[in-house]
Amino acid sequence: MAYLMLILEPRGQREDRGMERGREAYDGMLRYAESLKQRGVLLATEALRHDRYGARLTVRGGKTAVVDGPFTEAKELVGGFFLLDVGTRAEALECAAKCPAAQWATIEVREVGPCYD
Repeated sequence: MAYLMLILEPRGQREDRGMERGREAYDGMLRYAESLKQRGVLLATEALRHDRYGARLTVRGGKTAVVDGPFTEAKELVGGFFLLDVGTRAEALECAAKCPAAQWATIEVREVGPCYD
């Protein structure tokens, strides 16, 4: 089964951490990704730039609206993701518990499936 692990970071954390500690955290995440790859459960992973570089788009009544980031009304920002292929939810949660980001962020674990289910 495929599970998505979303890394939900508290706002301001990246700025507070600074460049050096940020690179250390990122290196730890790369090592974690490599361990998942070696286990054969990693389908994809990416870090995401700060939401100040993002945009939100909606189409309502045929009209497109784009709002550029940052999205300060949100308490957290999505910092990245891991897409896993594991046998059970328990295994996905086990992987999430070993993720270094669990020490400073929330890991949201979601099974991949149809949106109508």
